[in-house]
Amino acid sequence: MTQPPKGSAAPPPGTGVPGGPALPAVPPRSGPVPEQRSGGTPAPPTPPSPAEPRRTAFAEGVDRLRAAAVTEPGRLRIIGALLAVLVVAFGTVTAWQMNTRSTAADDVLTRSQPLSSAAADIYRSLAEANTAASSGFLAGGQETEDSRTRYNHGISAAAEGLVTAAANSEPKSPAATTIAELNRLLPQYKGLVERARTYNRQGFPVGGAYLRYANEKMQEEMLPAAEDLYQKEKQRLSADYGDAKPYPWAAIALGVVLLAALAWAQHRNYRRTNRVLNHGLVAATATATIVLLWLVVGHSVARSNLADSYEHGVRSLNALNEARIASLKARGNENLTLVSRGAETTKVGDKTYDSYDLAFGKNIDALGKALADAERLADDKAGEQPVDTAGGKMTEWKKRHASAREQDENGNYQQALDLVIGGEGATVECFDGVDEALATALEHEKKEFRLAAGDGLGAMGHLPEGAGVLAGLGAAGALLGIGRRLSEYR
Repeated sequence: MTQPPKGSAAPPPGTGVPGGPALPAVPPRSGPVPEQRSGGTPAPPTPPSPAEPRRTAFAEGVDRLRAAAVTEPGRLRIIGALLAVLVVAFGTVTAWQMNTRSTAADDVLTRSQPLSSAAADIYRSLAEANTAASSGFLAGGQETEDSRTRYNHGISAAAEGLVTAAANSEPKSPAATTIAELNRLLPQYKGLVERARTYNRQGFPVGGAYLRYANEKMQEEMLPAAEDLYQKEKQRLSADYGDAKPYPWAAIALGVVLLAALAWAQHRNYRRTNRVLNHGLVAATATATIVLLWLVVGHSVARSNLADSYEHGVRSLNALNEARIASLKARGNENLTLVSRGAETTKVGDKTYDSYDLAFGKNIDALGKALADAERLADDKAGEQPVDTAGGKMTEWKKRHASAREQDENGNYQQALDLVIGGEGATVECFDGVDEALATALEHEKKEFRLAAGDGLGAMGHLPEGAGVLAGLGAAGALLGIGRRLSEYR
């Protein structure tokens, strides 16, 4: 038997017998014993837990933003971005709103009011042609050159006005439909007047019937259509005023919010650094203040001037146009009273009146009312004087007309005719005086309107462009000011 050498230590665990295989130091552990079912068969392994869903980019961005917000540089970046967005938004909204109002004010001055006046001129030209036709008819075969010229001028002016109105109206719009109707009726009216003249020169009484038919077409179809066109253009003018005058509240509110945000940012900067001024933020505040003041003051001045142009321009022009139209209609009915010689009558209550003479009285009343409105709206002596002159001529006209009617009712037709279309002392002098005075007043009020509306448009001039430029400078200043603070952390 072999003995181990004396003094030798026992072999360390795991080395085994020399020359034999190494034994493990710790017996290997067996795997977990599978859980036994009641029948003795092992249970299936437990499935692995599902992996967490991948987060969206938005959620990760929110986390990064939240993490950045807890540091001062992160807060500064957020503040700078918000200030830049507010400055750009303020400049954009200001430019947009003021561009809209400036465009509407320009339309008032250069488009809608001139078209409204053009529509009134169409009405007046048609009424003038109708009045001149009846005056020429009363002269018989000795039609004066003045009445013929007035008739031709009225027809030509109406045709030119319709061309202008058609060029500035939207296709298939109600205004375009009205213009097309007037273009259809105008040649028919001219044909009836020419027939009336032809038969009148030959001494045929049927000429008077043709003239009354032409007048009926004018009074019942053409003038109502022209008045409808005039009302539509007035509505468009009122709509343009409605777009130009409202305050830009959205831009003003954004400006106030921006100034409050800039003040808070500068106060925060002062509390953390004890530095009174940040040049970039001060520059942004200055540009925002300039834009806001320019916006409020400029639009207030523009609004005031536009209101003045409407109150003492447009309303005065409307009253004067109504007065001139009423005088033309009164003159036409006065002439037709002698043309018809009582053929057209109207019964009011128990009394019978000549239809044209009754219409003359209504027209004179409308003339007096319009002159009173025009005098009340006139804001200077140059506007009041021609209206006063027209009022005096109207009073004299009524007196002479009463004398002419008295002669006609007494059977003195020639004397009545002389008092209407004759020379000195005839009603035609009063009519001409009223028409000339109203033309002078209209020209004056048009100048007043153009001055006031032009000043209103000028007060908004360059404001949209200026707001955009200053907003860009303000945004740059805000970013530079915040960037200056951020550089202290690098």
